Amino acid sequence: MPHHPHRFCVAPQMDWTDRHCRYFHRLLSNRARLYSEMVTVPAVIHGKREQLLGFDPAEHPVALQLGGSDPAGLAQAARIGEDWGYAEINLNVGCPSDRVQVGSFGACLMAEPGLVADCVAAMRAAVRVPVTVKCRIGIDDQDSEADLDRFIDTVAGAGCDTFIMHARKAWLKGLSPKENREVPPLDYGRVARLKARRPELTIVLNGGIGSIDEAESHLQIFDGVMLGRAAYHTPYILAEVDRRLFGSGGLDISRGDVLRALVPYIDQHVAQGGRPYAILRHILGLYHGQPRARAFRRLLSEQGPRATAGGDLLRAAIAVVEGQEFPAAAE
Repeated sequence: MPHHPHRFCVAPQMDWTDRHCRYFHRLLSNRARLYSEMVTVPAVIHGKREQLLGFDPAEHPVALQLGGSDPAGLAQAARIGEDWGYAEINLNVGCPSDRVQVGSFGACLMAEPGLVADCVAAMRAAVRVPVTVKCRIGIDDQDSEADLDRFIDTVAGAGCDTFIMHARKAWLKGLSPKENREVPPLDYGRVARLKARRPELTIVLNGGIGSIDEAESHLQIFDGVMLGRAAYHTPYILAEVDRRLFGSGGLDISRGDVLRALVPYIDQHVAQGGRPYAILRHILGLYHGQPRARAFRRLLSEQGPRATAGGDLLRAAIAVVEGQEFPAAAE
């Protein structure tokens, strides 16, 4: 029996899951579903699209997450995303930041299920790829199970059949985005009851999942899991995903192999005028919990921001973690 394509996802994370991060993550897993950072509708329509939307074909399957609340604008942005080759368009109905609230999108949209349904319907009419929604289990005092059921039923009625559920409610006033990822208690039970009530929907669990062991446990109930900070800060756990969660042959790639595979990618990036640290900053956690991990992080953190030869610095990092003499500064 084939597994659902959303069985394991890496969460969209602002300032983190850019194209370089996704390329790095794809070296570790063929099957994980990757997501862009949230991109606002005006940026997609009027901004520098190559900078905002460009990605390497190796990143597939990759989804574009949009932020917005105007159905017509979202439809146009979704069409652009599809034209750029994204495999899915995801609507952000979960971000609680003040900046997002000022723009009347993100988690505050949970108070307007009818508007979200209109947005989904417009996007679905504009594209052939799946349109999905990432949301919370509630906001502020709109925090009952009935409120969540009403939101899901309304949006599902517009044709959305896949919901990525961050199992915390969001406090729109009084808590920072960071606190909103940690302070409101997780309620996996509420999401499980939603799945039991609407078994035909694809429900992907997000929030607080820190390991592949935990992911396996949640997959007994949910159609998929989404990891955010754990995937970013301890990325080598992605090397277990294909074998353990999809039952397919893993890439069997060592950490050193990952670094060697990144050398031509970073050299190409530098040749095109990019800075090496735009890539290097995403790999600091690759050796988490391993011998010489601190030396690896120190080398990249100290020399990476001022390095101009990315491949040389990666080779130096490989020498560090493989126990060779600590290299001279790579400039």
